Amino acid sequence: MLSHGNLTSAVSIYDVWGRHARAERDAIERVICVLPLFHIYALTVVLLSSIRRGHLISLHQRFDVEAVMRDIEVRRATAFPGVPTMWIAIASLPDLDKRDLSSLVTCASGGAPLPVEVAKILERRVGMKLKSGWGMTETGSPGTAHPKEGPDKPGSIGLMLPGIEIDVVSLDDPTKLMPSGAVGEIRIRGPNVTKGYWNRPEETAEAFVGDRFLTGDIGYMDDDGYFYLVDRKKDMIISGGFNVYPQMIEQAIYTHLAVQEVIVIGIPDEYRGEAAKAFIKLRADAKPFTLDDLRGFLVGKLGKHELPAALEFVDELPRTPVGKLSRHELRRQQRSQPRQQHVVSG
Repeated sequence: MLSHGNLTSAVSIYDVWGRHARAERDAIERVICVLPLFHIYALTVVLLSSIRRGHLISLHQRFDVEAVMRDIEVRRATAFPGVPTMWIAIASLPDLDKRDLSSLVTCASGGAPLPVEVAKILERRVGMKLKSGWGMTETGSPGTAHPKEGPDKPGSIGLMLPGIEIDVVSLDDPTKLMPSGAVGEIRIRGPNVTKGYWNRPEETAEAFVGDRFLTGDIGYMDDDGYFYLVDRKKDMIISGGFNVYPQMIEQAIYTHLAVQEVIVIGIPDEYRGEAAKAFIKLRADAKPFTLDDLRGFLVGKLGKHELPAALEFVDELPRTPVGKLSRHELRRQQRSQPRQQHVVSG
């Protein structure tokens, strides 16, 4: 349940955060909107904020990488808020080095964790510093962001936005605060945070500790106040008694030059109870590799208990209506298939 107060607070939070940069530019921005407007990211960050400031919105019915590039190169769009899959598509353009993205003043990735390797490719090939923020439908979108002149912190989702309080609590006890650097569940309080779930009193009660909302996101805060996401609590794999986070495995797999997109989920394992399986979409013209090849590549990047126990190549990975890769839909597809046990020795 998002009230008028939640949404107006959300827009005001972004206003305060970006006031200095807007004053310096003093310009009407051309904002690319590929995200569907029923999604909180597009509703708050694009539609409501742009209307509030008098910006022009360039609406697209769906994401098409060349249509977006025309908006940037020909129509000289100045802002592009996207989700990671869109930035992956741009980073995968074979002629990216020759494309002109110089009109973009603001580019952002949200809705899901941005693979660090994708950000590195964009910076290396076109000089674009793409940083990821964080927010939720339950927060009306605002949560964290990166200051324009802040330090370079690969993998970080940034600092808490004005008027918001964020902390990290124990996975076992949501009233116990965790110190900086310690992994736990991210908790948030602010005028933008929902009052609860419509007609779901039990779910609402479970989501709050006092007036602080338990996000279900696992992460940590460093000594400088920058936050990092590790994974969703519900996506965590328990393998041989260890907590294994699919997103961390995905980040490591993205460093493989043949990989365009990947989703990791937990599968039954007769020895460990549960193990990780990687579903990979290869880049154009890339050749498949074996599970042993992948595990060998990941040695030193991941712990032994985090190495995938199974591998499957796919032509496409499932997506949400927003265009994000959907771990939930992939799990649903896998549950509808005959159940198998998977074992990797060692």
